[in-house]
Formats: sequence, C-alpha cells, structure tokens
Amino acid sequence: MTARDIVILGSTGSIGTQALDLVRANPDRFRVVGLTAGGSNPELFEAQVAEFAPAFSGLGEEASTEAAGRACDVVLNGITGAVGLRPTLAALDAGTTLALANKESLIMGGSLVTDRARPGQIVPVDSEHSALAQCLRAGSHDDVRRLVLTASGGPFRGRTRDDLAEVTVEEALQHPTWSMGPVITINSATLVNKGLEVIEAHLLFGIPLDRIDVVVHPTSDVHSMVEFVDGSTILQASPPTMMIPIALGLAWPDRVPDAAPGFDWSTPGTWEFFPLDDEAFPAVSLARTAGGLGGTAPAVYNAANEECVEAFRGGRLRFVDIIPTVAAVLAAHDVRSGEHLSVDDVLAADAWAREEASALIADKDVPA
Repeated sequence: MTARDIVILGSTGSIGTQALDLVRANPDRFRVVGLTAGGSNPELFEAQVAEFAPAFSGLGEEASTEAAGRACDVVLNGITGAVGLRPTLAALDAGTTLALANKESLIMGGSLVTDRARPGQIVPVDSEHSALAQCLRAGSHDDVRRLVLTASGGPFRGRTRDDLAEVTVEEALQHPTWSMGPVITINSATLVNKGLEVIEAHLLFGIPLDRIDVVVHPTSDVHSMVEFVDGSTILQASPPTMMIPIALGLAWPDRVPDAAPGFDWSTPGTWEFFPLDDEAFPAVSLARTAGGLGGTAPAVYNAANEECVEAFRGGRLRFVDIIPTVAAVLAAHDVRSGEHLSVDDVLAADAWAREEASALIADKDVPA
C-alpha cells in the first residue's frame, strides 16, 4: 500500500494533534508533507515540524492557504472559524481530497464551496457527518427518506428556558460526553453547533432541510442515522471519539484498522433518544431559517453567534440572550443570494454580523 501524502491545517488543535497521533500509529499509510497552525502554540508547532519534517510548514491564514493548494493526496482542514474558508477553496481548486473538520468554511461559503467541489471530493470529519457518509453507503440518494442527526443535549438537557436564565459560563462548559474547546462546547450547550450541522448536512449531501431531523441522544454512542424509503434505518455507532472520523477522512473510502476501540457488546447497556425541545433551545430552528435563506445568511448566523459566545464568556450577555441576539442580527441582514457569491461577499457579511451583534450587546438591545 502506497502511503498517502497529507497536509494538516490547524496541526496544534484537537483535530490536528489527533491526526498526528494517527500518523504515528500508521507510518506505512500516511506521510505528512505539510503542517500549518494559527500560532497560539508555537512551541508545540515547532516540535511537530521537527518530528515530521514536512516539505512545507508555516503559521497563519496565508500559510494554510498556500499549504492547501500544494500537491498532496489529502488536505485535512482542522482550522477553527472563518479563516478556514480560503484554505478550503484552495484545496478544492487544487483537486485534492478535502477532509473537512472546519464546518464554518462550508456553512459560510455555501454554494461558493459546493460548486467548486467535484463529487466525493469533500470527506466530512465531523463525527455526525462522517456517520451519515458511512450510512449513506447502504443506498442511493433517491433511497433516502431523511437524515437524523443526534445531539447529546449538552449540559442543560431537560431544562426549560426559565431554568437557563442564570446559568454560568462554568456550567455551560461542562459537556457531558465530549472534551472540546470553549466555543464549540458553549455552542453545544446552546445547540448552535447542531444547527450548524443541519446546514452542513444539507450542503454536503443535498438533502432538503425539512428532511434533516435532530434527536437528543445523551450518551453520544450513535453518531447519526439515515432512514431509507423502505422504512429501514442505518446508524453508525462507536464510543465517543474523533479518531474514527479523522481516520476515515484521511483514508476514505478505506478504513484504518484499530483507529479506536469499539464497544464491549458483552456489557449490558441501553440507548435512549428524546425529542428536541425547540422552545428551550431555538438554535436549530433558527439555523433552518438561515439555511433556507441561503446566500450570506448562514455566514451571518455563524458570525453573530461567535460574537455572542464571546460576550457570554466575558459576562456581557446572558446565556438565554445568545440566540435572540443572533436572530435579531439575522433579521436585520440584507441577504445576498448564493448566485455569483464571492469570498469577499461572504467575509463582508461575516464582518457586518460581528459589528451588528457587538452593537446590540453593547446597547443591551436584545429582544426578550
């Protein structure tokens, strides 16, 4: 088997470091030819470069964009945030397989990204979308009745909106099943992350938004499901780990043996599923609105939320005011359609949304 040449963007983050663990365990399958990072942990980055000796390495968005366009077999985009958009486009334009963990670039870019991708060029690394991609092997696109994304429900599952009025940042950071960075952990508490994933699934798999459901599954053992027209449901399950979707992203369509431990089926256990409480957690419903509007609307949803999360972490916004503020920003936005959308259009919408959200937060002009 010939080793695949891979470029890892965001090598010092959670996805990047786990990907390098996978490379260490499988030196015959993967060879690192490019490493980039944002620069928040230069000591770790220097150690990675020294260990893997890639042909190209660098810090910052420009370095990531350059690395993504270089000759290789797979680009793993593990960058967080809007800065991942240009590298995503660079990898697609180069014709390289894109293992995509940077959901923001797809959600922000929309048709700007999907129109550049050839069929099968984007391999999702989000656990839910990796699960869907695996399940979709069981039938054709026309056989699909609906996609079902699972959500842990976060630390506040079962609480009403009134119960959430005074929750603290520390409480919001206590995710029950996953260890993640602060922004994505708070996004999981509000369920914004699941809203983003609904839009992402729509863009990746071409399934209408009204045929993409969300169910609450507290233990995060089932990562997502596909229901087919004959009534069959295929699900993908494993103990909570990102190693399996990362391994699939790098090796797709092949699997990497022993990427992660499986279940001990001799141990008794149960899986529970609950409906999503849209009243207490309206983020998913608002994401469907943004996804339906298309164009620059998803970028506004994402950017406004990031500003609100930062304000919540800084004590300037209540937890329950995050989604109403995002909704107010989205309602004020003059959506530019997806047709002929440019990178500058998307980034301008992102910047506008951040300014609008910041102004609402500063003025305390948040709808009840």
